Amino acid sequence: MKQLIFSVTLFLVFFSMSAQEGPKGLNINDAAPDFTANDQNGMKVNLKEKLKEGAVVLVFYRGQWCPYCNRYLKRLEDSMSLVSNKGASLITITPETAAGIAKTIEKTKATYPILYDDGLSIMKSYDVAFKVDDRAIEKYKGYGIDFTKANGDSNGPNLPVPAVYIISKEGKIIFRHFDKDYTKRVSVAEILEHL
Repeated sequence: MKQLIFSVTLFLVFFSMSAQEGPKGLNINDAAPDFTANDQNGMKVNLKEKLKEGAVVLVFYRGQWCPYCNRYLKRLEDSMSLVSNKGASLITITPETAAGIAKTIEKTKATYPILYDDGLSIMKSYDVAFKVDDRAIEKYKGYGIDFTKANGDSNGPNLPVPAVYIISKEGKIIFRHFDKDYTKRVSVAEILEHL
């Protein structure tokens, strides 16, 4: 029953975001904005540098508290060899601080870079960030989820649409999955088809 109530609350966040103008995401053939951020090991990750090695699958996720994100990130981890065999790498972006990222790794066993997007600069440049409305913020607090605590003061109650972009070695977006319904995730098979 608790899971059902939590799922309904998550749906309300999706519904309230859909009712707003909200982010639109970047499109196929757009130039992928460059970024540099630290991963979970404190290593700097730069998109342009990663692209020298091959295509990049860029995944935005909401946080370790989201069961849909955890299942998806675990599926990606389980498929890393298939992505690598295509000459590509995977980078994930989250608004959560290091403590949340550590919990994500614990839950998903992720070995790929997970970047904390301090100030939402990456999410904004890819047009995936949105502010969670006050009603949903209060509901989430009832489940022990405080976005300001989870995301830090600079990110506050903001989340990304859980979008996936594939970026070619030339720095162009060649595939996008952008759906405001956080329950709909692109399959690993479809990602592999576009690499």
